[in-house]
Amino acid sequence: MTRAANALLLFGATGDLSRRMLLPSLYKLDADGLLPADLTIVATARSDLDEAGFRAAADAALTRFVDGDRLSADAVARFIARLRYVAVDASDPAQFAGLADAVGQRRGDMAIFLSTAPQLFEPTIAGLAAAGLADEHVRIGLEKPLGTDLASSRFINDAVAAVFPEGRTYRIDHYLGKETVQNLLALRFGNGLFEPLWNAGGIDHVQITVAETVGLEGRVGFYDGAGALRDMVQNHMLQLLALVAMEPPAQFDATAVRDEKVKIFRSLRRIGAAEAATHTVIGQYGAGAVGGAVVPGYADELGQPSATETFVAIKAHVDNWRWKGVPFYLRTGKRLPARHSEIFIQFKGVSHSIFASRGAVVQPNKLVIRLQPEETIKLLVMAKKPGLDRDGIRLREVPLNLGMADAFADTRRRIAYERLLLDLIEGDPTLFVRRDEVEAQWEWVDGIRAGWEANAMTPKAYAAGTWGPSAAIGLTERDGVTWHD
Repeated sequence: MTRAANALLLFGATGDLSRRMLLPSLYKLDADGLLPADLTIVATARSDLDEAGFRAAADAALTRFVDGDRLSADAVARFIARLRYVAVDASDPAQFAGLADAVGQRRGDMAIFLSTAPQLFEPTIAGLAAAGLADEHVRIGLEKPLGTDLASSRFINDAVAAVFPEGRTYRIDHYLGKETVQNLLALRFGNGLFEPLWNAGGIDHVQITVAETVGLEGRVGFYDGAGALRDMVQNHMLQLLALVAMEPPAQFDATAVRDEKVKIFRSLRRIGAAEAATHTVIGQYGAGAVGGAVVPGYADELGQPSATETFVAIKAHVDNWRWKGVPFYLRTGKRLPARHSEIFIQFKGVSHSIFASRGAVVQPNKLVIRLQPEETIKLLVMAKKPGLDRDGIRLREVPLNLGMADAFADTRRRIAYERLLLDLIEGDPTLFVRRDEVEAQWEWVDGIRAGWEANAMTPKAYAAGTWGPSAAIGLTERDGVTWHD
């Protein structure tokens, strides 16, 4: 049985992710009494700080990124007292001895979180092993990106597996920690209403959109080497697709859930040289206006021309019995008109409308699962519009809304990293990604990139503040489908 950790070793502790998400999430868990009472958090980074300096920086991060009503002097003091800091250059194995000293006798039950550049994974893991910080009771969490293609992902996975077996490796995709993503499983498998229709017989198509209004936002070095396909589709969007499309697992545990997701990734129809030009669209934003503010184009932000895509739309298919003939449209991009992530399910229409002779139009039902900025589930159904109907019956599409914040107003909302950090500390791998998942995702994405290269495809321009290149509209309209904006 997995034991809760009594030490958490946090790499990259002075970075942006740590300040905005990790430290505030750990604080909130502690404030609610959810962390093990004896848990020590040993933070490390290259920054030349002493322990007092790091604690002051952590205090400042909490003040800035935790809502005031969640802050209390006693809770902050208790959390700060958990923190230790050891400066370590991960490329120098000799420096890991200081970490071992800081962990002390707690090294037997430890969780490690790597929020570092991928090129530091191998030397970090080697340093941990050499310092005796990788025994059978230690598990490791890996923040993305986990490579830039299948080959580099395998290299990272091999380096990790040399020290940490798969059962003690927790790959993080923070989308899987979102409440509404997990609610998708409850919606599908906890309600007899949906599952009988959740197939090619009941669903016309599926759309998954992850739209951002921001541009590079300080991620110049990473993003220009990645692009939208590798940054968003390979991980977040394919995980969402898998949760929509997977078969019911035998039970809700890590092995069963991840087995079903892998089957979906292996059933994705390959998009190669013959299909890339007709099944994908790539774009790059130019100057425009977002939210009423004038913004520069990508090349201007970057300071040089670039062939990196900031927008991608894909028509995908899952080749199995459940989804034969059902297209999955994926769309993501930067500098779009609105920030939202959603799953849109278009059901098929009724086979015969009894209202047609009375002049009424019946629209197919739609299910909208909004992941951010607000978490909602909305089912659009047909209802009769009030009136005497002397000129014919009138029907209108009306929403049945489930706002998660309203429905569970008496329950504290958790951000994704709170859940994922607690699961790492307690040793529950269900919401983490397995190696075969990651590599199957990369294999599919690498095929698309090879198709782009074979067709000499370059990003089409779109103005910031619009929904991408016009070709993205054509991608769906050829099938009689309109993007849900």
